[in-house]
Amino acid sequence: MSKNTVNNKKYITKKKREELKDELEHLMNTRRGEIAREIERAKGMGDLSENAEYQQAREEQSSIEGRISEIKNILKTAEIINHRKSDVVEVGSKVSLRKKYSSKDQVYYIVGSEEANMVEKRISHASPLGNALIGHKKGDTVELMTPGGEMAVYHIETVE
Repeated sequence: MSKNTVNNKKYITKKKREELKDELEHLMNTRRGEIAREIERAKGMGDLSENAEYQQAREEQSSIEGRISEIKNILKTAEIINHRKSDVVEVGSKVSLRKKYSSKDQVYYIVGSEEANMVEKRISHASPLGNALIGHKKGDTVELMTPGGEMAVYHIETVE
């Protein structure tokens, strides 16, 4: 599988899949009904063209429907991360890196875009660093251009 194929795929963990299913159920079975009642209540307030509550409820309804569609698409198309023990960096890997001229290791988890969170050191496989690491092994050196236009050089210390 080429890097471009990996980059274009959506990946989620089993835990994230369950979270998305729960969110979808809540949106479809609870929020849809709540917002429909809010729209009906706001309709009763008079002229819809100047009814801010009605307009806000319609915007929220649109947002909810968009999120429902997005979650359905993710659940339908995303591949569940089934990480296996490997020396090669792939989605699901835990990677320890050392930046050139640094004595401190940085640990990152390579995840799908839906679960990326820099605070938790979870980087997307499609991010510049994640993309650069995919397919490399322990001991490899990886170079990438930063958004600021500088060359960043990382040495892969471990892959789990």
